[in-house]
Amino acid sequence: MGWFDNGWGLSLIVFLPLAGAIGLLLTPRKNEAAVKAISLLFTVATLVLAVLMAFRFDFGNANEFQFGTSLTWIESINSGYHIGVDGISLPLLVLSAFVTVLSVIYSFNHWPEPHNPKGFMGLTLVLATGMNGTFVALDLVLFFVFFELVLLPMYFMIGIWGDKAIMKIPGFNREAETRLYAAIKFFLFTLFGSAFMLLGFLALYFKSGEYGTRTFDIPALIELAPNFTGTFAFLVFAALFLGFAVKVPMWPLHTWLPDAHTAAPTVGSVLLAAILLKLGSYGFIRISIPILPEMAKQWAPAIAILAVIGIIYGSLACLAQTDMKRLIAFSSVGHMGFVMLGIATMTPVGINAAIIGMVAHGVITGLLFFLAGSMSHRYHTRDMARLGGNMKIMPIMGGILGFTAMASLGLPGLAGFWGEFMALFGAYSPLAGLNTTLFRTAMVLGAIGTVLTAGYMLWMLQKVNLGEPSEEWGDQHFHDVDPYEMTAWVPLVVAIVVIGVFPRLVLGATNDAVVSLVTKAFGG
Repeated sequence: MGWFDNGWGLSLIVFLPLAGAIGLLLTPRKNEAAVKAISLLFTVATLVLAVLMAFRFDFGNANEFQFGTSLTWIESINSGYHIGVDGISLPLLVLSAFVTVLSVIYSFNHWPEPHNPKGFMGLTLVLATGMNGTFVALDLVLFFVFFELVLLPMYFMIGIWGDKAIMKIPGFNREAETRLYAAIKFFLFTLFGSAFMLLGFLALYFKSGEYGTRTFDIPALIELAPNFTGTFAFLVFAALFLGFAVKVPMWPLHTWLPDAHTAAPTVGSVLLAAILLKLGSYGFIRISIPILPEMAKQWAPAIAILAVIGIIYGSLACLAQTDMKRLIAFSSVGHMGFVMLGIATMTPVGINAAIIGMVAHGVITGLLFFLAGSMSHRYHTRDMARLGGNMKIMPIMGGILGFTAMASLGLPGLAGFWGEFMALFGAYSPLAGLNTTLFRTAMVLGAIGTVLTAGYMLWMLQKVNLGEPSEEWGDQHFHDVDPYEMTAWVPLVVAIVVIGVFPRLVLGATNDAVVSLVTKAFGG
């Protein structure tokens, strides 16, 4: 399989979904069977290639980029089509391909309104190309293109297939459909951050010219890292911080997230939580830390403080929610706070915690949004006060919800435990030179956050699963989990258990690459 080693395999993983989207353009809108077949074929083929790549990956050299290629792309600005995968990007790329397939399968029996499978699946496939491409891009321009490519499909997913309920716009004496308000807010916030990120990329490009040829190549810029210092480095790191922090999202740049999740169709929420939120934290690890290590070290205490505020704030906000989907959305603010706390430690333990935390959050919160969407589809409400007694109405769905909530609160033996535990462990001994007292205080506050997480998850279970069903439902018969849901959810349940019991599945890929990154950036 030499074609896999010379970049073709990785390119196929990125662009097969886009080819599928083009195939859907040529498919009659009324031919729903063909739409399903094309969507499933191209996403399954992408996943098969991603799994093959994982089996062929040389874990002994996980700190090196593999399966890549470097071709001239835009010669006038010395930007290339440079792709590759290492131990840091491998788990996230496989996660992206994995969740996309499950989202497609789930959609087959849960098309959102208005009914347009061709359009919805086309956007899902374009979204997959943007997500996969971001995780393999090794050129700043290429990274930016893929990073921004996810913006439009998600905007249209929310704006066209989102929640039609009328809401009052905060701060204005006006009303609008929830989906339109959320879609515009998502678009503007992300575009705001990306504008600063692009300025940071351009600054690095022009500065690199002082030490040779101007370049957007990420490995080349990492080699020039010792030259990026002073006010220049501070301003560039600030610009990149804004771009990535909005996408994470970090407090206080998080406000678009609950609105987007609440309004988005189920598959949109799943992909947003499972993959899109990881693009920002991945950007910190892939670009900000290795290219601007001294600034990363200077900004680390501020990142830790914002991360801990996000953990506590997200948990308290969850306790104030009545909408099940909005509660899960706010929980992501807290969980991504643990990811950023791990990154802020600038240690191998902390950054490993961040990556396994990202993977765990992807499978756990993705499943939670699947469950919330299916319950909303049956009950036609997400009001937790009306969903009581779900275990008696739909015991299988209720059981899966209970299991997933336990994983989300960090129960040992399930996937959610390792990211939180290791992030707190890393905060106890941050990188030499960082304020140990501050990070240990952050560790204590983060630990309090885990207690609050258990509190709101158990409260949600008590409100939704336990007790007697509301009289509102009377003698109505609700179908429990259907075959499409079971096919989409069982792999996630298995992944939660396997990662929880065998974290080396992720850490075995990431550790050497993370150690190499930290050693090169900070020495030691």
